[in-house]
Amino acid sequence: MLFSSFEFILLFLPVTLIGYFFLNRMRLAVAANVWLLCASLFFYGWWNVRYLPLILGSILFNYTVGHLVADSGTRGKQAVSRKIIFVVGLAGNILLLGYFKYMDFFIGNANMLLGSQLPLLHIVLPLGISFFTITQIAFLVDAYEGLVEEKELLNYALFVTFFPHLLAGPILHHKEMMPQFDRRRNKIVSYRNLSTGLFLFLLGLSKKVLIADTLSQVANPGFDTATTLNFCEAWYTSLSYTLQLYFDFSGYSDMAIGIGWMFNIALPVNFNSPYRATDIIDFWKRWHMTLTNFITTYVYTPILRSFGRVTFANAMVATLLAMLVSGFWHGAGWTFITWGGLHGLALVTNHAWKRKKLRMNPVLAWFVTFQFVNATFVFFRAKSWGDAMKVLRGMACLNGVVLPDLIGRLLGGLARGWVQFGKVFVNLDVRGEAWVLGGALTLALLGKNSLQTTAKDSFSPTKLHMYAAILLFIVNLVFLNSLRSKEFLYFDF
Repeated sequence: MLFSSFEFILLFLPVTLIGYFFLNRMRLAVAANVWLLCASLFFYGWWNVRYLPLILGSILFNYTVGHLVADSGTRGKQAVSRKIIFVVGLAGNILLLGYFKYMDFFIGNANMLLGSQLPLLHIVLPLGISFFTITQIAFLVDAYEGLVEEKELLNYALFVTFFPHLLAGPILHHKEMMPQFDRRRNKIVSYRNLSTGLFLFLLGLSKKVLIADTLSQVANPGFDTATTLNFCEAWYTSLSYTLQLYFDFSGYSDMAIGIGWMFNIALPVNFNSPYRATDIIDFWKRWHMTLTNFITTYVYTPILRSFGRVTFANAMVATLLAMLVSGFWHGAGWTFITWGGLHGLALVTNHAWKRKKLRMNPVLAWFVTFQFVNATFVFFRAKSWGDAMKVLRGMACLNGVVLPDLIGRLLGGLARGWVQFGKVFVNLDVRGEAWVLGGALTLALLGKNSLQTTAKDSFSPTKLHMYAAILLFIVNLVFLNSLRSKEFLYFDF
């Protein structure tokens, strides 16, 4: 079930909200949490009910292992050491993710290297498996470190399955989330939180439906169907995807956080205007912030510790390895690994630049950062290496440059040869999307982001907000009916 669907907006969300607060009003707090858990499982099972046992088994497995690890540290001599229990739990999660997400990748590469002809399994990737798996890996690591205090199975299950974040994040931490399900003040309807959450949800929905889905109509043909792209077409394709991805994923995060507020549950911020970053370190502090925190805490730090000594060189190696892991986590393909490796190298370069105390003009620094992010997202989006090269060749002028006839008339005979004049978009059907692209870029670079707009210290619901919310609601419903909104991009990861 998509956030951007009629059944979710008009039925599932209001019914779940009413049921939850009704049970709390009747002072049935445990029943209310059970209701929310069942609603979250129903939400997950809507896509494919056959995968419900998978997520339930994962929850029970990790809860059991986590508390075996935590409890074994407070007892005397154990038959099985807590380290072995922890390693078994970690291996179980990695094997689960490896089977469903990476098995065909490993088989395909084995066939290529060994000349074998093992058949691919063509396993359908369960929605949200990457997110609920790494969330629980973090729980196991913290249990091993002695940082787990909450021991209530119901709260743990809610922490993993709470439907706003279940399929595409934000990535949650048990210490921040589990206590919220038992706080008394969270059991009472807060009309301020409800209105703030609803407004944020509608802003996120607008990002998805009005901007991201419109830009996909250029990005998808450019990457998937066009056989060649000239200079303008390639840049139009890459920028369309770069902005589509941001407004799609940040729109989902806004909706998730907004729904959380409706239930008086605070989910972590996941985006902070990343395309305004002036270096790649700054970019990763702003983009998918919960993943950055996870990678730093549970991948980068253990790698660095394993080296024994903390030196600049070791830190840079750990940074590169952590970004390769991040790339591979996003998808089972060499294009994702390339994307992660390029960002790892960029982070290493950025740290070395800062260490030398070198400076760059802020506007130039922003331009270089944004163009690097835009170019590397080509690998992130492309389904194959050939598709990535097709777009990058066009961006690098290797497939020719076509400019409008008007420019040719203005330049006269000054520009000829490799520059042609005529119809610019031959391989793409571009219509009104150009206005959306320009507006999206302006909004991403200059406008207030949605979380600044609804910040508690500055947002006070007024009649103007109500009228804006009603307008957004109507417009989104109209577009939902005509465009039939597609899945969120991060559902694939």
